[in-house]
Amino acid sequence: MNKTNETHNSMQDIKELWPELEWIQDPDLREKVSATWVLALEKSALSADDLKKIPFTLLAGPDLKVSFMDHKRAVVHIARDSGLKFNEFFKKEMPVHMDVLIAGAILADVGKLLEYEKDANGNCIQGKYGSYLRHPFSGVSLAEQCGVPAEVCHIIAAHAAEGDLVKRTTEAYIVHHADFMTFLPFKSKAGTSDK
Repeated sequence: MNKTNETHNSMQDIKELWPELEWIQDPDLREKVSATWVLALEKSALSADDLKKIPFTLLAGPDLKVSFMDHKRAVVHIARDSGLKFNEFFKKEMPVHMDVLIAGAILADVGKLLEYEKDANGNCIQGKYGSYLRHPFSGVSLAEQCGVPAEVCHIIAAHAAEGDLVKRTTEAYIVHHADFMTFLPFKSKAGTSDK
């Protein structure tokens, strides 16, 4: 298969993984978000199908049945709904840029694709790369290579604990809280200490 067909197939994989891409009104931003996921899959030991099967966190133990994509899509839906409510109730006092919010939510964990490797049994484990760079850093790197604007890269960088060290935008706060509200109950149940 030539590289053009591989890219076409990867784009098709991304559209199947992320129907929420259609919520991004700006076609240029939508393309850059898609391209970031294509690049991540090209560099990853994981396939698009793996993302539908692997647990969304390695910290909750082997019994976790919530997949990476189940968690990620929930975060995007919660963030979008929250942004719409911000705009409805707070109007011009606290406006939310919906394209930036949705793009940031879709890209928040794209760097995890570089953190994971498969062991001899085909199970996902944290790889060597992931032991050096957490996904907010690798996610920003991937996004910048695809021309994703700084306000979206900020959400990727600030969505996890690293973001506690910077001043988050409203959109970054929303994604951060959507992510943690769909993670912390699992963390608590498993008795783990960090995302």
